[in-house]
Amino acid sequence: MTVFSATSPRSSGTNARMNAKTRARTHLVPIALTCVFAASAVALVAYLLWPTWNTGGADAPDKLPVSVGGTLFNLPISAIRMKIQRHSGPQERIDLDFLYPSLDAPTGPTHVTADTVDTAMQPIDRIFLSIAAHHDALSPEQRMATIYPRYLELSATAPEDGLTMRAFRSDTPYGSEDLFSADAPALAARCTRDASTPGMCLSERRVGGADLTFRFPRSWLSQWRDVAGAMDRLSTQLHGPKG
Repeated sequence: MTVFSATSPRSSGTNARMNAKTRARTHLVPIALTCVFAASAVALVAYLLWPTWNTGGADAPDKLPVSVGGTLFNLPISAIRMKIQRHSGPQERIDLDFLYPSLDAPTGPTHVTADTVDTAMQPIDRIFLSIAAHHDALSPEQRMATIYPRYLELSATAPEDGLTMRAFRSDTPYGSEDLFSADAPALAARCTRDASTPGMCLSERRVGGADLTFRFPRSWLSQWRDVAGAMDRLSTQLHGPKG
């Protein structure tokens, strides 16, 4: 007796296609899960690495971590005077300015800089700061103790409000300058004399592998304690307390 199958060729083909689709969907599930896990991992890494330098609230200027001479500083972006210096990481030198006496980072363009002040007559409301790697050069304290005394006049003015002034001899490289110093609070500043343009002062201090050079108008020395305190606060604000 001949036995005939109840399944037609068309039904067999349909079942085969359905089984193929089922197997395809089964293979797609682990692939889809893998993609979801990978996307989640990328999102997590991006979140963890997203810069969080703004530590002063929504209205505070963004900060950049900058290394100068191997010493880390946290610098407000808007205080950095040159756009080419506005990046994180190691730098040989960086130039900034801050409003005085508030020490806030400026929000508008700088119309007067330490380099152009000799040709500008408008009042200066900023303290200028340059941070540069010193590469083991003579420290500011060593210059005060061993270099400057060679060029100073023998006489000195009596301390006025605790601030002493000594003039440099006219036949020296600092012939048009005076040296101001005080002990409490500590201050050492080399200042040009007032002439056709206002005199400017330069005060230096060393922090780790970097030298900080502050520049400000000589006229501010009438309130020299406030200026010395401002430089101390800026040093702490940008680098942290001495330790």
